[in-house]
Amino acid sequence: MARVFITGSSDGLGRGAAQLLVQQGHSVVLHARDERRAKEAMAAVPGAQAAVIGDLSSVVQTRSVADQVNGFGSFDAVIHNAGVGYREARRIETEDGLPHVFAVNTLAPFLLTALIQRPKRLVYLSSGLHQSGDASLKDLAWKERPWRGQQAYSDTKLHDVILAFAIARLWPDVFSNALEPGWVPTKMGGADATDDLQQGYETQAWLAVSEDAAAKVTGEYFYHMRPRKPHPAARDQGKQDMLLEACERFSGVKMAGVLKAGQSGEERTALTPTPNQ
Repeated sequence: MARVFITGSSDGLGRGAAQLLVQQGHSVVLHARDERRAKEAMAAVPGAQAAVIGDLSSVVQTRSVADQVNGFGSFDAVIHNAGVGYREARRIETEDGLPHVFAVNTLAPFLLTALIQRPKRLVYLSSGLHQSGDASLKDLAWKERPWRGQQAYSDTKLHDVILAFAIARLWPDVFSNALEPGWVPTKMGGADATDDLQQGYETQAWLAVSEDAAAKVTGEYFYHMRPRKPHPAARDQGKQDMLLEACERFSGVKMAGVLKAGQSGEERTALTPTPNQ
């Protein structure tokens, strides 16, 4: 039996993965952004251990989510499923002064990865739209660019793959992978979506717990349990470092294993949060 934490598990793909994992006999902790949705999540996933609460658009609340998760002890896998879509017609600013879509889709997975006790496996939800993401990693906060909601979403989905591959490089003892579920009929995808929702969440669960050799890999990108070629920037170590350093600046939290210029391997940055600026 594995212990799995899933973000954004009150509906859609996250809830589907949670239900499947519970049916398979695994111990699952859910996540929702508020108490009402947490109660709904627990009702929809009978047998789940608990639900943690926090709005991932907030650095403070995301750190609280990490604290709540760590209170349960170590996990075998964390599925970073939570995300917001591409329909934001304007730049919605969070309490931290960041675009909402960047805060939830990029910064929150970074923070939770850095702050949750290191699991054996990490799974990051991306999208086929990541192929259209801006690989320059410039103006992540959209302070200078004219707002384009779909582009902002595509950027963050590229960030998720870059993050997954960065962790695979920095933490060789962890299986860290990303996947795209396809265009599936969730609240985000809409009722007209044509892809298979079940295969989307089955791939999440498979990467989190399967003993299949095909699932016990790291630094790979999947679609319906099969490897798929990601955006080439995802494997660029320079891009990986750029994204990690930017997320550190936005959050005030350092990722374990990140080397700064001039440091030796013995001087790897410790996983020590610093006050948010």
